[in-house]
Amino acid sequence: MKKAVRRRGNTLDDAILGAAWAELLDHGYADFTMEAVAKRAGTSRPVLSRRWPTRADLAVAAIGSYILKNPIAVPDLGNVRDELAMLLQKLSDRGMIAIVKVLFSMRDYFVETNSSLADLRNKLGGSRIVYEILQRGVRRGELDPGKLTKRISSLPLDLLRHEGFMTHKPVPRAFIDEILDTIFLPLVATKKVSRVSHRNHQ
Repeated sequence: MKKAVRRRGNTLDDAILGAAWAELLDHGYADFTMEAVAKRAGTSRPVLSRRWPTRADLAVAAIGSYILKNPIAVPDLGNVRDELAMLLQKLSDRGMIAIVKVLFSMRDYFVETNSSLADLRNKLGGSRIVYEILQRGVRRGELDPGKLTKRISSLPLDLLRHEGFMTHKPVPRAFIDEILDTIFLPLVATKKVSRVSHRNHQ
């Protein structure tokens, strides 16, 4: 009989966070328990509690781990419009519905922690890739840096998230084009930006 290998460190953490994410997907936060995660991960509740004192801490760690394990990269395409379109399409394709499903179940989390969805978003961290894309656009002379306020800079992602929350479906490419061509770029673009480029980057 093969002797069981005792997991430690990152291997154990990954198993726990994977189990926690699966529990959130299957049962939502309302029925999310440390005991269920421990059972699914093949460990014990004390092991979880030493790492994450509360189920709220564990849930946030599980969501953050899922995001980190599904990174998004956008190369320099020479055109800010195409880069933003690729980013939004990849975000929509990268399990957005799963994330929306989990976040919709987090009402009890917000009550327990006296926080909001915006607080959770900040805790999970902002999207560095958006900043990088916008800065490339500024350097190429496509975007007016004076118009890129914090709120306006976050507008494409905010609109994508809103559509996902409202429909619980992947965001259509036509809606992504609308976000960029009729809302965001008219607010921040200089004359150098191409607003008619619709190359399909898969």
